[in-house]
Amino acid sequence: MTKEELKQYLKPIADGLFGKQRRVTYERPHFKIRELAPMLQDLVQIQPEEWFRYAFSREPINGKFNDDQRKDWMRKAIACGKEYARKTAEEYGTRDSVKIAQKMGMNITYPDFPDKTDRVMFAEYTEPNNIKIFMDAVRKADRLMHDPEIAGILTDRLNVPKTLLAHELFHNIEEENKDTIFTRTEKFRLWSVGKVHNDSSIIALSEIAAMAYSQQLNELPYSTYVLDMFLVYGYSPEEASGLYEEMMEDAGRKPDSSADETEKKIEQEEEQT
Repeated sequence: MTKEELKQYLKPIADGLFGKQRRVTYERPHFKIRELAPMLQDLVQIQPEEWFRYAFSREPINGKFNDDQRKDWMRKAIACGKEYARKTAEEYGTRDSVKIAQKMGMNITYPDFPDKTDRVMFAEYTEPNNIKIFMDAVRKADRLMHDPEIAGILTDRLNVPKTLLAHELFHNIEEENKDTIFTRTEKFRLWSVGKVHNDSSIIALSEIAAMAYSQQLNELPYSTYVLDMFLVYGYSPEEASGLYEEMMEDAGRKPDSSADETEKKIEQEEEQT
């Protein structure tokens, strides 16, 4: 499967991470199922700024950008998220996203599933102050964390519901500071004719900053983009394996070859029988 085919198949899932899922109307893809631990071990080594291709691959107008622009915006959006995480911790005297949300007057609920059953979602922010953390995803992640190897890779700093909550808190902060915050004020000029022009927001900046905000607030030693694959794994190891391949290729890294070796071994055993 080519890289472009991989992106096309995974897009309906990846669009939905952290509450941005569209209606799923696509043919189910097939990927080599990989072990979770080796995938996580690879992904936690990717530095935050190295995620720029993956982060922008979900941007509606991504085709109009070049890598230099993506890298520059990635750095600035990460800096924005980290800056607001530091401000938040200083203002409220804590890094605990639950306590911060309470002090901010947020209405947090923990339903099992989204209202619409055709959507795969982990968390969702809706204006003016509502956040939902979907516990089915959290419970699946907790079961995976029972494996000492998985827990060791993701570290004891990871608390899935608090990490999801922090991500959504940034979107509330962003809305409250929409006139000044980088993720809203930065625009891309689509076209101009004389004094008339059309400037577009860059949606990816919001998600990049929210990821950085959550990482900084929770003091995680890796980008929270890692959780995209980890949380999907709880629902479909096959599709999570495909997502891992995309992430590694976008970061300019080679996916672990053990899945190929395992598949060859299975094929050989089947031939012998």
